[in-house]
Amino acid sequence: MHFQGTGRAAAPGPRLRCLPGGRARRAGASGGEVVAVSAAGRRVLVVEDDRDIAHLLALHLRDLGCEVDVVGNGVDGFDRARSGRYELVILDLMLPRMDGLELCRRLRGEGHATLVLMLTAKSAELDRVLGLELGADDYLTKPFSIPELLARVKALFRRAATRAQPGGEGEPDTLEFAGLRIDRPTRSVLCAGLTVDLTAREFDLLYHFACHPGRVFTRTQLLDQVWGFGHDSYEHTVNSHINRLRAKVEPDPANPRYVLTVRGVGYKFAAPGS
Repeated sequence: MHFQGTGRAAAPGPRLRCLPGGRARRAGASGGEVVAVSAAGRRVLVVEDDRDIAHLLALHLRDLGCEVDVVGNGVDGFDRARSGRYELVILDLMLPRMDGLELCRRLRGEGHATLVLMLTAKSAELDRVLGLELGADDYLTKPFSIPELLARVKALFRRAATRAQPGGEGEPDTLEFAGLRIDRPTRSVLCAGLTVDLTAREFDLLYHFACHPGRVFTRTQLLDQVWGFGHDSYEHTVNSHINRLRAKVEPDPANPRYVLTVRGVGYKFAAPGS
């Protein structure tokens, strides 16, 4: 196993002003400010049975300021991951005692929203797609470069910080439609007055749709805007999440009233009565 481009030098960038909660403000070119998220102090669990790879990952993650724990099998990894102590789990697919797909499935099945970055040496696309459908937030295929890994880690932390922030301009905290209420700060959904249990990804998808009623999104756009990356080969991941979302929020999933299919294009949110 080898890695590419493991150098740590970086060109100097704009100055950052530190804010509480491991965030900072970077001055933009127009004088505005853009939130930048620090990895310092964030707890990361590496589940990897190759000791050399695990050591190298831990070394570079600690360079970012992360607090890193390493385990070498899926059973111990699952026990640690479900503890709620970690903000990110870097998860190898091929593990002894419990593979990474099963670990991810059980973690999401228990309702844990911990970020998961999956590593796989397999070339088969099916494993990557299945990992995403089971709830992984991103994936890397071995061999990968350390700079790419660190960029993915920082992107996941940024995405999580954005998810946790109150709605900004054009992103309301609460959305209400006939029979449906979406509350962003508590990440809760009521359908006909009853609480709906959504996964983190299902909530993000529903909220994204509801913020743009009537707008048609292609599957690739949804992958990019909700999952954080786009790849035509994984469009059926979107289909699977849409089907599960409809099963939970639609009064009649076979005849949806909220999330509609636009044949040959993608999907849109139709607010009832609009």
